[in-house]
Parts: sequence; structure tokens; C-alpha cells
Amino acid sequence: MKIINVDQGSPEWMSYRAGLPTASKFSEIVTTKGEPSKSRTKYLYQLAGEKITGSKEESYQSAAMSRGIEMEAEARLLFCMLHDAEVQEVGLCIEDDGRWGCSPDGLIGDNGGIEIKCPQLATHVDYLLTGKIPSTYYQQVQGSMFVTGRDYWWFVSYYPGMKPLMIKAEPDTKFHAALQAELVRFSEELETIVKKLQEVS
Repeated sequence: MKIINVDQGSPEWMSYRAGLPTASKFSEIVTTKGEPSKSRTKYLYQLAGEKITGSKEESYQSAAMSRGIEMEAEARLLFCMLHDAEVQEVGLCIEDDGRWGCSPDGLIGDNGGIEIKCPQLATHVDYLLTGKIPSTYYQQVQGSMFVTGRDYWWFVSYYPGMKPLMIKAEPDTKFHAALQAELVRFSEELETIVKKLQEVS
């Protein structure tokens, strides 16, 4: 695994991610049960287009999403204090062959990582009452462990003035095997489509 130290959200970071399947979108490739996702074709075409253009397509960012990004540092600091841990901020982690990657919210020591969400209040309350990692982020958390080869990953949901939700996840080896098979197939299809697009250009 290679670590790319660029600022997340920067033009350089966007350039590295163009055409690259990343953990935040693994749900577009595979379901929580390890089966092919219904949205994989659309994601496949999007990444193929990004590889051809060399740039990542801009995605819509709502006010709530912007607020969440701003509060991420606050949540990270709280986690460090509560767990007496140091969190290393990195730009991007890429699999050795460069076929897929992830952009962690932080790496912990040599074995861990962290994914931070700062949702709206009602969503955070829902997470607290449910008391487990939301299924929406299952592929991202497990995918980040798969990409980095790390032994655990913290999921943190944070909202100011409320108790944070902090759950430590361990690798689901059965899911990782299914994810790897789907990622290999997805990457091969992506390469084929890019070649076809280059031929018709």
C-alpha cells in the first residue's frame, strides 16, 4: 500500500482520485452481502470518463456536507483526547498495483484507522439509538481496512453538544474476499472500457 500525502480536497488529491475506485464508493460496486451492486455500471462509466479526461467530476456539496467537513477536525481532536491516541492525517492510500484506494480521515499507529461523520442532528440521534455502524458506511469502513491492510477501524459520528458515537470495527474476512473478487473484476472491466473509448476518440 502506498500513502500519498496531499491535502484532501486539493486539486492534487482530486487528480490522484480521478478514475480510481475508492472506499467511499465501494457501495457502488458491492453490497453489504458481497454481491454486485445495481449501481456498478454507472460508477464504472463515470470512472472510465474520468480516466479519459484526467479529471474528477465535481460532486454536489450541500451546506450540511460543508458543515460536516468543517467539524471533522473537532471530532478528530475529541477522539484523540478520549482515546489518548495520535491520528495521522493522510491524503490517499492506494493499493500497490494502483487499482483502488481510500482516503481515510486518519491512520492510527501501524494498525488502525478512523472514519468520521458529522451528520445532521436527527441522523446523529438515530445512530446513537441504533448503537452500531450504519449499514450505509459498512463498505467504506471495511473497504478502508481492506485497502490499508489494517487490523481495526474506528467509526465516529459527532455532533456538538451530544455524546459522540465511537465504534471499533474489525475486518470481516468473508466480506473482504468478496470485495476483492468484485474489485478485480471491476478494475478489469474499467480497463477494457477505457481502451474502447480511446479507440473511438
